[in-house]
Amino acid sequence: MAKPPTVEPHVERPGPAEFRDPFVRRELAKAAVWFGMALAIAGVIVLGQPLLLIIGGMIFAVFLDGGVRLLGRYLPIARGWRLLIVLLLGFGFLGWVVWFAGTTIGAQFEALREVVTAQVDRLIAFAKSLGLMPQGQPNDLGSQLLGGVGRLTSAVGSVIGAVASVIAMIVIGIFLASEPRLYDRGIAWMLPLRARGGFYRIAEHVGFTLRRLLFGRLIAMVFEGVFTWFMLTLGGVPMAGLLGLITGVLAFIPNIGAITSGLVMIAVGFSASSGQGIWCIIVYFLVHNIDAYVVVPYVARRTVDIAPAVLLAMQLLMAALFGILGVLFADPILATLKVVLIDLSKQQADEENEAPEIVSGGGVTAAAPAAAVPASAASSPRRRGRSSAPARRT
Repeated sequence: MAKPPTVEPHVERPGPAEFRDPFVRRELAKAAVWFGMALAIAGVIVLGQPLLLIIGGMIFAVFLDGGVRLLGRYLPIARGWRLLIVLLLGFGFLGWVVWFAGTTIGAQFEALREVVTAQVDRLIAFAKSLGLMPQGQPNDLGSQLLGGVGRLTSAVGSVIGAVASVIAMIVIGIFLASEPRLYDRGIAWMLPLRARGGFYRIAEHVGFTLRRLLFGRLIAMVFEGVFTWFMLTLGGVPMAGLLGLITGVLAFIPNIGAITSGLVMIAVGFSASSGQGIWCIIVYFLVHNIDAYVVVPYVARRTVDIAPAVLLAMQLLMAALFGILGVLFADPILATLKVVLIDLSKQQADEENEAPEIVSGGGVTAAAPAAAVPASAASSPRRRGRSSAPARRT
């Protein structure tokens, strides 16, 4: 009699549809995290331009909020009226600058382009005479280099696209500055209840840091522009007003803006005479040294301490990814990231009751434990530099 076929035992295991199983839930959570990170990276690359416009609107809103808060110290009126005054003053000043540039120094722009082109051609001819460049290069390489700069700036978009982008940033900034608490509560609503207090604290700290940082940039722009114009006028350098305006505007971009304005200034100086070229070099180093060692440390040293090499690396990275807008917003983005990371690390250390480590030449030692700090000092908003609850905006 034949034996029935042997049936191997089979154990049913949970499949992907068995969401009640802890193992499946854990694996789905891991897959969701990695998939979300991939989507976020792809979204940043594909939607880089709109994201930078939104970031620009936020930065403009922080700038407006700083002006509104400053007026609130002297004018006890509603926030909307103070915002209107700030907008009128700001756009009125910009209108005056455009009118002044158009009526007084408008004709100097074409002369400046011709002077810079001629100086670049002379520099290339000098390099060829020394054998640093092959003789087969075209003579109008200077014009091609300047055309390359023009093509780089045109990557932001056409004139209509650029104007539309600026208008979009301004509108976003005005809406955010009119009711900042509304948008704070909207973002906090998407977070768990236990994380909302920390979000409000970090948002307040980031806003405070960016207000101080932008105020320092504004002071540096005014100082560099006015001082450059005064010193160049004193030395008899042509187009002093235009060079001062260019220096002041480019001062918003640390490192790169100073180098660009300095090269243009020196090129214009040597186009007139060797003496004025040397005077332009002296003015460049004098202006930027006073700004670097007096103005910026006095105004913005207490905001966020960013190493120049780190800032320059961030600018190069943002320029490669997003172009001109990336360079413009690299400084505020880096400052925001640093403030957020510092606050999160402090919050984690407070939750775990860990003491910070002190690194010295002899090794790493632990500081006093967090519990040794008095409770009043640890919870005081004035001592910690930020509020532990959402501060009331005025």
